[in-house]
Amino acid sequence: MDASRLDNLRLIRSAQVGPVTYRQLIVRYGSATKAIEAIPSLAARGGGRPPRLADVAAVSREAERARALGASYVFVGEPDYPALLAEMETAPPALIYRGDLSLAKQRCIALVGARNASAAACRFARMLGQGLAAQGVTVVSGLARGIDTAAHQGSLEGGTIGVIASGIDIVYPPENEALQEQVAMRGLLLAEQPPGTQPLARHFPSRNRIIAGLSLGTVVVEAAPKSGSLITARLAGEAGRDVMAVPGSPLDPRTQGCNQLIREGAILIQSVADILEAVGPIHGAMLRQPVDPFMPGAPVDASDAERRRIVDLLGPVPVQVDELIRQSGIAPALVQTVLLELELAARVERHAGGRVSLQS
Repeated sequence: MDASRLDNLRLIRSAQVGPVTYRQLIVRYGSATKAIEAIPSLAARGGGRPPRLADVAAVSREAERARALGASYVFVGEPDYPALLAEMETAPPALIYRGDLSLAKQRCIALVGARNASAAACRFARMLGQGLAAQGVTVVSGLARGIDTAAHQGSLEGGTIGVIASGIDIVYPPENEALQEQVAMRGLLLAEQPPGTQPLARHFPSRNRIIAGLSLGTVVVEAAPKSGSLITARLAGEAGRDVMAVPGSPLDPRTQGCNQLIREGAILIQSVADILEAVGPIHGAMLRQPVDPFMPGAPVDASDAERRRIVDLLGPVPVQVDELIRQSGIAPALVQTVLLELELAARVERHAGGRVSLQS
């Protein structure tokens, strides 16, 4: 890995630097190298100590470990980075992959659902996966038990993407070891976490956003209320993608989440044809017009009075950034600059849905 890409990796592995902050730093300074140099002064303006920057040697070891595993990196902003995923503000700055990355540039549909799925639902997910793959559609799922496993099994011959919540070298659940290797060899295996990372609970919502972001639409085959599959569906909806669900018996708790999605406006799915109709030619332009994730903008610095005004509006309860802009009357670029400084100073925490809160 060359020095520039190594600095990209070092920036995202540094403390207090998440996906949103990474993008803002690249936009402001033009490169990860310059951003790393600027972080101490930005944190000082935010009223805190500089965050711990990732050690160069540690990042180099990570890159070498990935190479030894037969894995590669792709960074947001690079030509091979999946264009649909790059549209999301929270898209991972770095993805580690094994397999055919071009699969992520084709039409992708996410198939997700319950881990403890019924036999009938697994059979249907397998049929959907097989049917979509036969139509040239890449099937995206999370390599979990149940519906995910069935979706990958059905689409393995035609094209499937497995997104995991662990490092690229970790298998979870253990019984999917052979399937995960098949996905890597015949499809595409993606991970956001560094090699060796175990699949902790906090990593699964992050994994789900990648599944939703890669896909034109998300199909939930079977899901109980408050399940992880519904998080994926919500993230898909927030990203402006189609949300689809397979209806089920009201007597089966495993189908209540799907039925609720349909009540809330999700597209009812009974066949592959229903899915293809939902994500038809209207979405074709999305695949041909990738969005530049680093829209240029001149650096702006806030005054002490503007900084105080924004801090005074913040509290422990998460608030929308748009609401901060409205109530403060300060230009959006200045508000974003102050939030960047505060986050690097460990004084602000970012939440899902473009919300922020003041850390105690």
